[in-house]
Amino acid sequence: MMRALGLAFLLFTAFPASAQDVPLVADLSSHLVAITTGFSGTDVLLFGATDGPGDIAVVVRGPAKEEVVRRKGRMGPIWANAESVIFRDVPSYYRVASSRPLGEFAPQLLLSRYQIGVDSVRMLPADENMPAEQATVFKQALLRLKTEDGLYDQGVADVALMSNRLFRTQLHFPANVPTGTYLVEVYLFREGQITSAEIVPLTISKIGVGADLYDFAHGKWAFFYGLLAVLLAGSAGWTAGAVFRRV
Repeated sequence: MMRALGLAFLLFTAFPASAQDVPLVADLSSHLVAITTGFSGTDVLLFGATDGPGDIAVVVRGPAKEEVVRRKGRMGPIWANAESVIFRDVPSYYRVASSRPLGEFAPQLLLSRYQIGVDSVRMLPADENMPAEQATVFKQALLRLKTEDGLYDQGVADVALMSNRLFRTQLHFPANVPTGTYLVEVYLFREGQITSAEIVPLTISKIGVGADLYDFAHGKWAFFYGLLAVLLAGSAGWTAGAVFRRV
């Protein structure tokens, strides 16, 4: 009980009085996730308030990127990549949380329009002439791979509602979360329609030694990083060989 009261106090003091008159306000406990050496994942609290009863859906989208999905086929005695499909503008990270299962308070047509729900994420193949059935098969494979990597998730009843006005949820970001600018979208549903929405930005960035190494490996010094890695690997192999010869 005291914990709920403490959260209520936090919510109403975090927003200015003028903001409490709008249908929906939301914010994050932190707008920066810093990835340092030894980063093993973290949680960010999203909290907010509404002007009355309703259902809440939260969508977290990572930076869009190009994804290649490959399907292996048997070529004689070996298995090799036989077919591949390129999808463009795919969210590198996607997570949904809601106060109830999405289908209980919103029609599928509306969910598809706003891409709310893992199955509603729009993934268009680079080949516009690709048959729809083939694109669907590869899309489902990509969704499965993203889910297995912990980068896609759809939570059911993960948004806690209190007093028909306050809500909160924990957003989890795994250790392999991509860096970049994220958009946290918060939707208020009433009678099967979106009555209000808010977008809160979130930045995930590497800092410290890990960031310096990443920039060195992927920036203008990438060639020298690769050359150094080859030299170190060769040196380690030569040293190990010399030691075992003596033994």
